[in-house]
Amino acid sequence: MKQITIGKNKLTAPAIVAGCMRLADVDKQQMNHFIHTALELGVNFFDHADIYGGGKSEEIFGEAMKGDTTLHREDMIIQSKCGIREGCYDLSKKHILDAVDNILQRLKTEYLDVLLLHRPDALVEPEEVADAFHVLEKNGKVRNFGVSNHKSMQIELLQKYVEQPLVINQMQFSIPVSNMVANGMEVNMETPGAADRDGSVLDYCRLHDIIIQAWSPFQMPGWRGCFLGSEEYPDLNCRIQELADKYQVSGTTIATAWILRHPAGMQVITGTTSEGRLKEIVQACSIELSREEWYQLYLAAGHPLP
Repeated sequence: MKQITIGKNKLTAPAIVAGCMRLADVDKQQMNHFIHTALELGVNFFDHADIYGGGKSEEIFGEAMKGDTTLHREDMIIQSKCGIREGCYDLSKKHILDAVDNILQRLKTEYLDVLLLHRPDALVEPEEVADAFHVLEKNGKVRNFGVSNHKSMQIELLQKYVEQPLVINQMQFSIPVSNMVANGMEVNMETPGAADRDGSVLDYCRLHDIIIQAWSPFQMPGWRGCFLGSEEYPDLNCRIQELADKYQVSGTTIATAWILRHPAGMQVITGTTSEGRLKEIVQACSIELSREEWYQLYLAAGHPLP
């Protein structure tokens, strides 16, 4: 398993993160099997959010952990997110503190390795976020902090007040959904990819030692589904299959390897409940695409080289 180092605390973590969003409907036994499978593959990083299944994913995960003496909390990195409420976003001090208490209760753990702010709150008062983080760290409830779906200046504003380094930013990223790369490649052009929608967040995160966690790594633009095997991306799928044949792996492995090849040192968040698919994703850690292969996939997805 490829390892990365997160933040100044030097948290060592796998490049693959087990996303738990789709696990709200599994039972305790299935969740237990999922946890064990992930750990056996070297994926000891689990990503949650308080809204996944209305908290059900965390609750079942906690029950599966509690009932298995072979699972040890210190062997896992558990991350969760808060800030989304019905009809609004809320990064107030009270909501963050209440949300974390509820998360810990559902997960049946005394601390989170990482807490992320799930979405930017237009009414955020960064002083309140700073107060909340201070309390959570002082009380031993959260060890590392970060954000999700934040652009550069939103992180900069928070970091002005928050004493803890923000070490992670979750962003949507896949071969077709890669404006983080395209806006830098097409700089000063009139092409669609030149639009800077995130404040050069990729370069910003690299400059500030913030790890980007790529979510929906197989998603097409506009939430139209998975691009693997899709008729909307014939050239991309043809090229992926050629590389899959060359490396004797699946297309899923190649699509994951494309993300891991980027020197930013990203993590890939899985969204699967399938043991087989998880194994294919993990296989990407043993493949390093060449520069030419990486660009071939980028071009096959419809991105230009100006």
